[in-house]
Amino acid sequence: MKLAIILSFALVLLVPSIDFAQTRRRSTTRRRPATTSSRRATPAAAATALRDGRQKVADQIKNLTRFVYVYGRLAKDLEASEALAKRNPSPEATALANRTRAGVVSSLQNISEGLDLLALQVRTTPELERFSVRLNGVSVRAAAAEAQATAGQFDQAGRTLIEIVNGLTDVLIEMN
Repeated sequence: MKLAIILSFALVLLVPSIDFAQTRRRSTTRRRPATTSSRRATPAAAATALRDGRQKVADQIKNLTRFVYVYGRLAKDLEASEALAKRNPSPEATALANRTRAGVVSSLQNISEGLDLLALQVRTTPELERFSVRLNGVSVRAAAAEAQATAGQFDQAGRTLIEIVNGLTDVLIEMN
């Protein structure tokens, strides 16, 4: 009988602890993935990357506006020389028009390559990649301006260049 009382007493003590152990909710803490030092930069490095990105965009804007200034005169002269070559097909006028056209197209190719390089640098810099979508659109328009100039649509190519400058200005504003 003494043994039954001791076992009953032990059972009474253990039952609440078993019940508590079964109803206890366990929660796991959510661990954040570890970031590598190359992917996540310090605030100073991020500020430096952003400043460098802004400078590169500003440089492209300066280059493009200088080119557009010169391009306006060139396009007007080129259209006039092509019209003259159609009316009076002399070899000299045709050669001059072809050289001028080749120079304009070559300059537009350089601008397009510069914008592609800028878009690549922005896309591969973690602090700047949020601006890459806009810059990709700008570099696509540069290729369109090149194609327009190749097709002899110099006025439309000039308008596309103005759109490119506007797009770069929008990106620069977003970077501030």
